[in-house]
Amino acid sequence: MSSSLDELPVHVRLEAHTTARDKAVAVSDISPGSIVLEVPSMVVLLLSSGKGRRCDFCLCSEASETRLARCTGCALYWYCGPQCQTLHWRSHKKVCKRLASFTASVDFQCLEAHEQLDALLHTHLIAEISSNVSSDVREKQLSTFMSLLPGPQYGSPPVACPMSVSVDVHQSLEDLFTRSGNNNFAIHSHLTTIAHGIFPLASRLFNHSCLPNAAARYVIRQGQSVRMEVVALRKIKATEEICIPYVDPALIESRQQIFELTYGFSCTCPSCNFISTLGSIPSLPVSDAALAELDNTLQSFCFPSGDIDDRTLFVGLTLPGLPENLHPVLRESYLLRLTDAFSRSSHEGSYHIALDVGLTVLAVYLLIYPENYPQIGMHLLEMTKTAWNAAIVTEHDNVHDGFVKTSLLKRARVYRNLASNILELFGPEGDPAGPLEELEVLKELLDEEP
Repeated sequence: MSSSLDELPVHVRLEAHTTARDKAVAVSDISPGSIVLEVPSMVVLLLSSGKGRRCDFCLCSEASETRLARCTGCALYWYCGPQCQTLHWRSHKKVCKRLASFTASVDFQCLEAHEQLDALLHTHLIAEISSNVSSDVREKQLSTFMSLLPGPQYGSPPVACPMSVSVDVHQSLEDLFTRSGNNNFAIHSHLTTIAHGIFPLASRLFNHSCLPNAAARYVIRQGQSVRMEVVALRKIKATEEICIPYVDPALIESRQQIFELTYGFSCTCPSCNFISTLGSIPSLPVSDAALAELDNTLQSFCFPSGDIDDRTLFVGLTLPGLPENLHPVLRESYLLRLTDAFSRSSHEGSYHIALDVGLTVLAVYLLIYPENYPQIGMHLLEMTKTAWNAAIVTEHDNVHDGFVKTSLLKRARVYRNLASNILELFGPEGDPAGPLEELEVLKELLDEEP
């Protein structure tokens, strides 16, 4: 699909916006799970945690049948085969011999981690534009990229790896940086960030919302550029604006500061408007007993029956309807405490504790995330695995307690079905053998049980 603004996706048209530059609206009704936009990356930067484990071009992970080969020039980049190395060489050759000394330099080492990421992404962008590889797609991407609004600037542009560039590129270095900092996306595989990338048309079209009706997933294929697909999370009606999240909506306390410092705007979505009416979010209780009472109260509010079933609809829970005594759950530290406890209990085999904590996590997710948000599906998948493990342990520890196992299997089936509804709608992304395959395995295991 082309990335030219005069060849927009069939689902989309641009209209004037009251505060933003403009907005992308649906030309006609868009059904849940439909791909609204598909575009190739202009630039990608693999995170340092993936070095030697993923290809620096296509981002594929090293598999048993695929061994990564290190670039002999810089010893910093890895490739899954000659095709990826050749495709990347057109831009990588601009910096290959200089990268090692650049990343070891005092100027680079004194940067904060996020500043180092900015410097390397800026380096990749300059190298790509300076590569002299001409194609219709690349020219349209560059044209769209340069049409993007610059972000707020605080000081001078970041350092970049020295390289030979044309006069035109040299004169546009500051313009490139002012657009790359606020127009790059976190690329994820199975919702875990593995890289950052620039997708100019997606930046140009879609405004942010903390309650988005669409979200980005990424297609990673060996020997190919990474692709972004923007997927409708629910039915988007004709003339409705299509919005995506720029940051995780769960960052309730810090997201406005991120918007202002990185993007130069204040979010006025219903979620942010409600938070602003609070003035400040009440502090969490200190004692474990008071925290446990808060957990129980939240569960009772979100799940009056004590749990969920196949008929549970994950819509209708909104922040404005949250009772005042539950406002402390909006603290970011509250969700962090819960997710840490859920992960720890699940891995330590305290499955019944994990299931209780996991239900509270789900309650928070339903309050802060919109309908069919993929993080809800991923959490329900983890709840399914926890309930299955609890059933197996119960079978071994309580041979005669068939009722407990039956109850746990029922919960596992409910969680799996609800997770499947969300994750199948969102579709496959990133590496193979992901959540959808896990859901199928769990279905087979649960089908074997009475």
